[in-house]
Amino acid sequence: MSIATAVMPNHWSIITIAAAGRADPAWNTRMRWPVKGDDHVVLHDGERRSLWAAQLDAAVMRADRTVLLVAEGLGCHAASWWARLSPASYVSRIAGALLFDPPAEGAEESQPFASPAIALPFPSLVLSGADAAATIPAVNGWGSRLLRGDRQRHGDLRPWRSAQRLIQRATARVVDRDVERAIAVHPIFHRDR
Repeated sequence: MSIATAVMPNHWSIITIAAAGRADPAWNTRMRWPVKGDDHVVLHDGERRSLWAAQLDAAVMRADRTVLLVAEGLGCHAASWWARLSPASYVSRIAGALLFDPPAEGAEESQPFASPAIALPFPSLVLSGADAAATIPAVNGWGSRLLRGDRQRHGDLRPWRSAQRLIQRATARVVDRDVERAIAVHPIFHRDR
């Protein structure tokens, strides 16, 4: 068992982010996960960023567990913008993010949520459809890992269980890599001591 797996909670509150009127978000069509999470924040055309951010703030604060953000399209850029500019007390409640098909960095539709080019303060995975190359700048800017997410899942999966496993595995790898790096650089952290 990895270090991160030992300390991660078994279950998170899922907050989904999608554009208004989206009946079949990518996580539903490709992964067979439910259309909405424990809470759902809608992006309305022309809505002011501050109003949308207040809705996400409220959803995060209502959550009774650590939060897993699941977003698609413009929602990926909105979540990134929110994470980089929100108070640390809100962002610290986020376990990670699964980001489906973000528009290319610099695309006209992503402009309302342009934000500083710094890594997100939590682990994130970008699941890209057919045009994975278009998402690489966003992946690099967010410090995310890129997964080809265009394959279809079949069968009856427990709602959100595979999403939680996916972010848990990614988080475990990041924490284990950081621990290994600390041991290599600082012998004082050696496991045998």
